[in-house]
Amino acid sequence: WSVKYGSNELLNTMLSGSYDKSVCLWDIRSSQQIQVFNGHNSCVYAVEYLPFVVNNIEIGNNSNVICSGSYDATIRFWDIRSNKKELHLIKVDKLRCLKFVLSKKTKKTDNKINKGYNFNLYYGSANGTIHIWE
Repeated sequence: WSVKYGSNELLNTMLSGSYDKSVCLWDIRSSQQIQVFNGHNSCVYAVEYLPFVVNNIEIGNNSNVICSGSYDATIRFWDIRSNKKELHLIKVDKLRCLKFVLSKKTKKTDNKINKGYNFNLYYGSANGTIHIWE
């Protein structure tokens, strides 16, 4: 149902989400499956590499965490380094698509303006609504 090509250090990989409820990490060069992530109870409609490190919310180019969205109404985060360990689960509506979007943020504290960047997770539900998870 869904594919996503890797970037940065995972350049030669691809993620797939499928009707059999699994998420797979593939080596593009050898066409071999590297890992399988199980846990969804329905078909997986969306897969993404995370553009930041989840454990310390540090924005960077580390794609060791992936996420998957399913019609079982969950978004699951997986650490590919720990061999199939699920990091986090978000309960949502029945999901059809998801995307991480980089946005600028401006925060005013003590009469100073701090500018930075933030990643938000946008996801579309089967009922046609778009949600933002910050």
